Amino acid sequence: SRPFFGSCSAVRRRSLRRGRAAPSPALSLTDCQAAFTMLRQAVRLRSCVRLHRGCRPAGPGRPPPAPRCWYSLSAHGKAGPKRFLLPGSGLPAAAPTQTQTPAQVRRWSSLPPHQLMPLPALSPTMQTGTIARWEKKEGDKINEGDLIAEVETDKATVGFESLEECYMAKILLPAGARDVPLGTIICITVQKAEDIEAFKDYTPEAAAAAAATPSTPSSPPKAPGSSYPPHMKIALPALSPTMTVGTVQRWEKKVGEKLREGDLIAEIETDKATIGFEVMEEGYLAKILIAEGTRDVPLGTSLCIIVEKESDIPAFADYVETGVADIKPQPPPPAAPLPQQPVAAPTVSLPVKSRDPKGRVFASPLAKKLAADKGIDLKQIKGTGPDGQIRKKDVDSFVPSKLAPAPTSVAPGVAPVPTGTFTDIPLSNIRKVIAQRLIQSKQTIPHYYLSIDVNMDRILELRKQLNEEVKSENVKLSVNDFLIKASALACLKIPEVNSSWLDTVIRQNHVVDISVAVSTPAGLITPIVFNAHIKGLASINNDVKSLAEKARGGKLQPHEFQGGTFTISNLGMYGIKNFSAIINPPQACILAIGGSEQRLLPAENERGFDVSNMMAVTLSCDHRVVDGAVGAQWLTEFKKFLERPSTMLL
Repeated sequence: SRPFFGSCSAVRRRSLRRGRAAPSPALSLTDCQAAFTMLRQAVRLRSCVRLHRGCRPAGPGRPPPAPRCWYSLSAHGKAGPKRFLLPGSGLPAAAPTQTQTPAQVRRWSSLPPHQLMPLPALSPTMQTGTIARWEKKEGDKINEGDLIAEVETDKATVGFESLEECYMAKILLPAGARDVPLGTIICITVQKAEDIEAFKDYTPEAAAAAAATPSTPSSPPKAPGSSYPPHMKIALPALSPTMTVGTVQRWEKKVGEKLREGDLIAEIETDKATIGFEVMEEGYLAKILIAEGTRDVPLGTSLCIIVEKESDIPAFADYVETGVADIKPQPPPPAAPLPQQPVAAPTVSLPVKSRDPKGRVFASPLAKKLAADKGIDLKQIKGTGPDGQIRKKDVDSFVPSKLAPAPTSVAPGVAPVPTGTFTDIPLSNIRKVIAQRLIQSKQTIPHYYLSIDVNMDRILELRKQLNEEVKSENVKLSVNDFLIKASALACLKIPEVNSSWLDTVIRQNHVVDISVAVSTPAGLITPIVFNAHIKGLASINNDVKSLAEKARGGKLQPHEFQGGTFTISNLGMYGIKNFSAIINPPQACILAIGGSEQRLLPAENERGFDVSNMMAVTLSCDHRVVDGAVGAQWLTEFKKFLERPSTMLL
């Protein structure tokens, strides 16, 4: 398959044998461009394409031709290697100038036959990629189907395989190279092992310089990062569909620790919840690039570096990632100015040496509040957190020095004045998202509210009986379990309520997934009881308990709180009689449940009244989806299920 530099008549004869009209010996610019486009389309599915440039040789009886260049296109397919000839004047690339000699042009392709491997598109939306790891080294033999490298795309880390047998001659981009554009040449392969030595000092810059000038190319620059051992950079992934930035809450592993597949490496606060980030490969944690408490870290930012060998860890002690050095942990808000107070006697203190060049002391908001309540100067406390940050346990364990007595109060019997007049609490990502969604809901959804009172006597009696039956199984049913079941069955009866507004359509759901509002220290979250309409009370009880524990511990997975078709918010345990809840879009309704209270109701008995436990509920509806009459029908069905529990068995 040696390059064939034939004349135009040779191209004409080949075209006639294939049954196509032969081109004229004098190829025009348009014809050449069309032919080149056709050949590129024929081999576009294969990355094994080479373009060589040479000069048309002089034949017998012909004078040496002008230095007109011809391009030889080599494509590897099922039928074996093929070569095609095109004149250089018909290509977009610049042809050699009249001052160039054939020898100068041949210098451009003086290297042995080789193949330039470009970065392919490994996903439909991929624009750039990251070389996560090279599976082959320079000089290794590569068989067809062998994994050459692992490339991190915008979707996942994908293996890049070889389509033919060859040898790795030169790696042009080191492992860890980020944001490599599609089509960038990442390595060079050759067919013969003896050709590898010719590419020892090869660089794209040197090749370009040799093509432009006849001077000897300068020594190739050292590839960035090539001095580091093989390693893998772990980037911040998207842990929820709407996540754009994240906060590194806590590192579960320290530098030097061994990592096993599935180990929890860090906790990341997203716009939905705090989620554990697991490592997918074994290795050792060599470097942490983003410190604990760093807020608003963009997706794709390198969080840490993992190596395969423990001996490679010291090589990354002083490693600094480009672009990561500018991301710093957000310092706590400045303390409020202290009011001027008269002091009876000067005090002597032994402040801890500052951990910050500017003299600032880093402390968590809770530690600041505790220190202010106890009248402790934060400068006297030595922090044990990252970068010397002071935490709650540091304040609790602090013992004031005898040389630093507490300030004398102004007058006996007067309570000490608290330091500062306010405390600024930083907004978490969860709190920001809650605020955005609530504003969106109230501004874009036409709410209306329907209220009804429900007699809970029979439900309370049934709950007591069932709890006696399952007492040995350590199951204790709550009133909320009955409310979830009744809501799910009412949604089956009135499916318009179990719908979602999707701008262009109203989606009516055929399954009922009940979102249950749970209050956590970070904010409100709504874990989902899936298929509540077909689950029993004990199963609903177990799901709610498990989800509530995960929510308060920040351990919910995205699929456990994203979605849902109907929401319940219960504040009855706080003594709230009734309230109106805000709809959780794209859902159409949310049920607000108040507490039960005993009321006197008219009755046909000797006393003329009965004492019953009545509960007030309010249904918030989206008028775009649920009309008033439909919402009223749903409340009627809901009330029937609770006041006559046996109907839930039908």
